[in-house]
Amino acid sequence: MPALSLRPLRVVILWQAIATVMLAVPSGWLAGLHGAISAVLGGLVGILAASAFALMVSLHKDSSAMSTLVSALKAEAVKITTMIALLLLVLATYEEVVMTGFIGSFIISVMILGMAFFVRDTQS
Repeated sequence: MPALSLRPLRVVILWQAIATVMLAVPSGWLAGLHGAISAVLGGLVGILAASAFALMVSLHKDSSAMSTLVSALKAEAVKITTMIALLLLVLATYEEVVMTGFIGSFIISVMILGMAFFVRDTQS
């Protein structure tokens, strides 16, 4: 059994996906197709960064405090690097990006990721 279950991250990624869809609808209504696409892309940046973080955490096997801390810092670095790279990729390639929808959805997605700490890790 792994030292850290990934249930909180799975729950948060689901919340991020739901929030992304909920933000894409009004963005699409207000700014058209590009508004909806921009909101989805912003949410996806947060979702993919959370997934990269979860992957890094899942690779951690040692249970010592120092190893756990180093693993957490590496996972955080991968998450931030993923976010920056994906934000730049979208901004460099998607000319019709609607910044309000894109950045707004990204910020909400990142805020939801921070809530993983509050999700109970139940064992079945």
